[in-house]
Amino acid sequence: MDLRVHIDFDPIDHDAAYSSLYAVSTPNLVPITWFAQSLHGAVMIIVHHLEHSRSLRIPWLLEELGLPYTVQFHARVRSSGLAPESLKRIHPLGKAPIIVDDDRVVAESGAIIEYLLERYAPGKLQPQAGTEAWLDYRYWMHYAEGTLMPLMVMSLVFNRIDRTPWPLGPVARLITRRVRTAYLVPAIALNVRMIEDHLAKSAGFAGADFSAADIQMSIPLESLVADASVHQPLTHGRDWLKRMHGRAAYHRAVAAIEQARAVTADQA
Repeated sequence: MDLRVHIDFDPIDHDAAYSSLYAVSTPNLVPITWFAQSLHGAVMIIVHHLEHSRSLRIPWLLEELGLPYTVQFHARVRSSGLAPESLKRIHPLGKAPIIVDDDRVVAESGAIIEYLLERYAPGKLQPQAGTEAWLDYRYWMHYAEGTLMPLMVMSLVFNRIDRTPWPLGPVARLITRRVRTAYLVPAIALNVRMIEDHLAKSAGFAGADFSAADIQMSIPLESLVADASVHQPLTHGRDWLKRMHGRAAYHRAVAAIEQARAVTADQA
């Protein structure tokens, strides 16, 4: 018997997670319960999720693998938008996602994905080592956060700076416009062309088969599509995202978000 309750929250409406009997009573955490059994026995992976973050990848991966886990929801500080101190008690940087597995703390999306696959699912959701697809897999796994996401974060910051009111607004927009023109816009365009060229030849980022590299690349592609300042066509990227959104595990995650919103609102 498998009883599940989905819970979580995400800034761009794509995150999902599940919580368990593991309950911590603090204002920033929302505990919900679910039980599951896997081939590995009583696995209990705790996923620490920060609202308005990129944490969808980890619950999505765990859904794909069929592994049971717990989510601890951390609300951002309303006055500043920063992460709460509760996350810093888990990891010094206080950033999410973070997992705790057998008292081992693992941070960073890419590192968490690699850890979970190596420990619980060797050979799954990744190509055979040494193949061309495996080289692509490794590249896109690191490219997502190492190259593309910093550009998208910079664009997000500039979009917010552009909304600076008078009297500082005109000066702020002059600065962001110059940086966009000289660096950011050409850099994003170059990356879009590379992604489009790759997806024109491959169904996924690591060959024809769905892999963890696709999960890792999902957030940067969502950011590209959502950013109004990105004017390059993303024909293959949008088609790829549509297929990702069609996966059953992804649908379960998206459905969980709406329930999380309701639960969070009830607890406020």
